[in-house]
Amino acid sequence: MHSTLSFSQATTVPRSNYAFDSHSPSFALSKPINLRFCGLMREAFGFSNLTQSCSSRFRFSSRGHSKKIFASAENNGTPLKSFDYDLIIIGAGVGGHGAALHAVEKGLKTAIIEGDVVGGTCVNRGCVPTKALLAVSGRMRELQNEHHLKALGLQVSDAGYDRQGVADHANNLASKIRSNLTNSMKALGVDILTGVGTVLGPQKVKYGKVGFPDNIVTAKDIIIATGSIPFVPKGIEVDGKTVITSDHALKLEFVPDWIAIIGSGYIGLEFSDVYTALGSEVTFIEALDQLMPGFDPEICKLAQRVLINPRKIDSHTGVFATKITPARDGNPVIIELTDAKTKEPKDTLEVDAALIATGRAPFTNGLGLENINVVTQRGFVPVDERMQVIDANGNLVPHLYCIGDANGKMMLAHAASAQGISVIEQVTGRDQVLNHLSIPAACFTHPDISMVGLTEPQAREKAEKEGFEVSVAKTSFKANTKALAENEGEGLAKLIYRPDNGEILGVHIFGLHAADLIHEASNAIALGTRIQDIKFAVHAHPTLSEVLDELFKSAKVKAPASSSAGVSRNHVSLGDRSQHKSHPTRRNILEEFTPMLILVLQVFYSLVSRFVKFLSTQRKMIELEANLRLTRSCGSD
Repeated sequence: MHSTLSFSQATTVPRSNYAFDSHSPSFALSKPINLRFCGLMREAFGFSNLTQSCSSRFRFSSRGHSKKIFASAENNGTPLKSFDYDLIIIGAGVGGHGAALHAVEKGLKTAIIEGDVVGGTCVNRGCVPTKALLAVSGRMRELQNEHHLKALGLQVSDAGYDRQGVADHANNLASKIRSNLTNSMKALGVDILTGVGTVLGPQKVKYGKVGFPDNIVTAKDIIIATGSIPFVPKGIEVDGKTVITSDHALKLEFVPDWIAIIGSGYIGLEFSDVYTALGSEVTFIEALDQLMPGFDPEICKLAQRVLINPRKIDSHTGVFATKITPARDGNPVIIELTDAKTKEPKDTLEVDAALIATGRAPFTNGLGLENINVVTQRGFVPVDERMQVIDANGNLVPHLYCIGDANGKMMLAHAASAQGISVIEQVTGRDQVLNHLSIPAACFTHPDISMVGLTEPQAREKAEKEGFEVSVAKTSFKANTKALAENEGEGLAKLIYRPDNGEILGVHIFGLHAADLIHEASNAIALGTRIQDIKFAVHAHPTLSEVLDELFKSAKVKAPASSSAGVSRNHVSLGDRSQHKSHPTRRNILEEFTPMLILVLQVFYSLVSRFVKFLSTQRKMIELEANLRLTRSCGSD
């Protein structure tokens, strides 16, 4: 995210309170263990010198060959003595926020550096305020669609809107979410350090404002999460009024009669939905030969028929907007178009406004990457599959990670958060590699478009290289009761899969609430669930979720379902009970022996308690006998 220079009072950085090293293999555990000691047990086991309360927690963790024990009486843990923090995150967007919360959960002493405002692009200039505007455009479309309302038996007078009220709704939502994110980090003890962060060297960062003394802090691990800014091609002059980026458009300072949108991807499509609902005419300018590049071709074809053709939208494809001049002195915005293939001038447009929606560029300038021999690639920080930064020589930079838009792997807010959580798992000793093909994406037009995994052309290309077969299944929203009840039967769900083993390669949905429906498919991919198993899942009726139910059921898979598919552990048929009893699961075994284990621990605790009490009694008796002897001795004297 784009961090402007801002600075607050210098922060005093707390140091570690406790640090223990252990070279014993017994501490090399795959998962952290929390042990609680009450006063009696501390005394029995020799921990009476500790001053923490009964709820003090000890954290055992291991990573590779390094084994440490962290002890803390606070939610936000304590770092090693040689560092100010266990973790420092540069950038407090959605990715940095997600990483910070997970780090605290794992017991790491965490700080987050932010030079602008908490929430980053998504909360302040992206996903959140955009959805507020799209909520308005959705309501306007419903109220303006007389045919739809008549079919439902409704009569509504002419719909209108207050531009400033719409803008305030978007701004208020961003403020509320920003406040929620800030409060959640403060409540958990995350230190929010205000200023622009720069990497000085391995495990060392400075932050502050130009003209003020810099603060230097150290951490065992550092995460770069600086996000991105709107990408503006050369030759385009942005004045923030008539030639704007998405940052400016979200303020909705005016609604033009005619606006050109440069780019027809996610950003361009969503803003076309907003502007046409509010009464604008839209012209798309797309460099490729067709609109909506990156979407599955079949979904794209249907979406154009519903989202573009019936609306006040025209387009120019296969052209570059090589020069855009803002409106001045009563003149309109002038756009000069050039043929994308021949590079010859092709046309000139005069419009009221132009929105630059040509994507986003990583915000990585000024990070100090040269101090650690890291060279960006088109501005992106190179990382491996575990988000660890790679230097100019191809070597991994120890203890340095980069997540989100800044690494370019997948420029989505929820992808950044998932990457951040994955990194925290790495630094706390659990090897976890994020499957980016399981991360869903959505375009919040009316209706929605959503997708996860590969498009059909991508899947067929992969199949040709690796030598497997690809099949496609489809289902229509017109066959869904809930969609028909809403009079929203225009929609399609598409499944791309391997018929030999039931692997889900991709799912694409266009229709009512498609952005909400996609997660069943994305979770199936993430968990490795095959179609022959997921088709046994039960869906409430009548709901839109049955679109996915029918989609999976329509797939033709050769592989059989697994033995556990559709069978509850506690509900098996009479004919299957003997088989289930003869093959006890690990969970059943644990359940059987857990009461016995608890009983043993209770007996052990009772014995230790009695032993400690016995020792205490013996000590008092010895002291009493000594006092008696001393009294007798004094008496005889």
